[in-house]
Amino acid sequence: MNKKIYSSVCNPFKLLCVILIKQNMLRLAFFVMMFISFDALAQRTLPPSQTEDLVEIIKSDELEMINENGVELRKVTNGIFKHKGAFLYSDLAIKNNTTNIIEAFGNVRIVQGDTVTVTGDTLYYYGNTRMAIVSGRKTVLKDRKRTLTTRKIEYDMANGIANYKLPGRTVDEENVLTSQEGFYNTRTKEFTYYRKVKLVNKKYTLTTDTLLYNSITKESYFNGKTKIVNKDGTVVGTKGQYNTETNKSSFHTRTMVDNETYTLTADSLAVDGKTNNGKGKGNVVIVAKKDQTILNGDEGYYWKDAGRSKIFGHAYVRNVVSKDTLYIRADTLYSFENKRDSTRKLIANKNVFIYKSDFQGKCDSLNYNTADSVIRFFTKPILWSDQHYQMEADTITAFLVNNNINRMLLKGKAFVITEDTLVKQFNQVKGRIINAYFAKENTLKQVLVDGNGESAYYAIDEKQKMIGLNRVECGKMNLIFEDNRVRRIAFVGKPDGQLIPPTKIKPQERELEGFSWRIKDKPTKLKTIWKE
Repeated sequence: MNKKIYSSVCNPFKLLCVILIKQNMLRLAFFVMMFISFDALAQRTLPPSQTEDLVEIIKSDELEMINENGVELRKVTNGIFKHKGAFLYSDLAIKNNTTNIIEAFGNVRIVQGDTVTVTGDTLYYYGNTRMAIVSGRKTVLKDRKRTLTTRKIEYDMANGIANYKLPGRTVDEENVLTSQEGFYNTRTKEFTYYRKVKLVNKKYTLTTDTLLYNSITKESYFNGKTKIVNKDGTVVGTKGQYNTETNKSSFHTRTMVDNETYTLTADSLAVDGKTNNGKGKGNVVIVAKKDQTILNGDEGYYWKDAGRSKIFGHAYVRNVVSKDTLYIRADTLYSFENKRDSTRKLIANKNVFIYKSDFQGKCDSLNYNTADSVIRFFTKPILWSDQHYQMEADTITAFLVNNNINRMLLKGKAFVITEDTLVKQFNQVKGRIINAYFAKENTLKQVLVDGNGESAYYAIDEKQKMIGLNRVECGKMNLIFEDNRVRRIAFVGKPDGQLIPPTKIKPQERELEGFSWRIKDKPTKLKTIWKE
């Protein structure tokens, strides 16, 4: 048997009196009074624990009681329900007293405490588990500082966790975050987003596959292909974390930072988004875009405003000029960018190897200025060429023109050795200061000796036959080379020398003091890049 009751929000007994006056039916009044108080009386007779679990009707404009096959239903129009401190509103609702479930339609609203509100078109509320499913053309969850909008929200009110499996959008004071699926913990203020995740604010845009975002700590933890873009550059990685307040990020897999001046790639990476300074570990590669300088190593740092890089651990640098590549290896490498003229200075420290197609070398430290194409070698430097020469001094300065050696300046105990392939011997020049000049293809063409000059070279006649060994001492010398042989020599001052015939050359006379042909020490390309 179905009954329908009209009740007043403020005073249900007022409506009762109206019915009694109009219809003068005492029996109906009796049933009306019992019907209105039915839910309250039923709850008073239940044990306290069961009473707390029941959803309570606290207001309705129209209430209909339905009993079908032993199932008790309440049809509520413009009603308000209360459960565990939360309030549920709707235009129309069906409450199942047997299952403690509510189906609600039209202007659905859930208010939980003073922080969380959920609105939509329809609601399924399971009172025993406190699970609310709200859906509609626009379903919204709001707390004090953020708003989540989607088509359907499943809200676990017992634990304060809302989730959606349709495209959603979360907005707070600083960020707009969209995804295909997500979870929001209204208590810890943590979001977990899945599939096509995009976080946008004024400073940057972050896209990823999976994102855990704590709106209190401002920390974002991401997994899957991730990109962070701001006005100064882009970070691309697959796993890490990012702080939206400090703009600091750290990546735990192979990651690249890219901006207008350089790229920094490493197995793990930390980046300060405000300064764009970066620190990388594991197979670090720093590429300076303007001059094609590439630094490699186990660990590296980049300071963007200063234009400075530091790299160490299997460190080497590649500088590409005119289709040729200069390789420099060291324990530690430093790179300094001059932003005014887009040039770079490289400093290599300790155990330095250098390799280029036309010359190779070793020293303890080195600096290379791309502005004037000058390389300076310090502390026992030694250089070789594929054209069979070797140079040593306390310091050596190499001057490059069009990426080819034009001149070398040797200071302090300077020693130049050229291998004469015809006689299978070595021509030698030494002195306090030596200027060596080179022709095309890095062939030695002239040697100027200034101070304490000594030479030992083999004289060849027009028939390419050796006629003897010239040993000369003179303060200053000018030697002209052709095919790594001395063709002419001029002396400033009084030379002291002799031509020793081939048959009378003693072994000790073939070498100047300090001679050491160290071709086996010449670094290869593979050795310079730590592959050998």
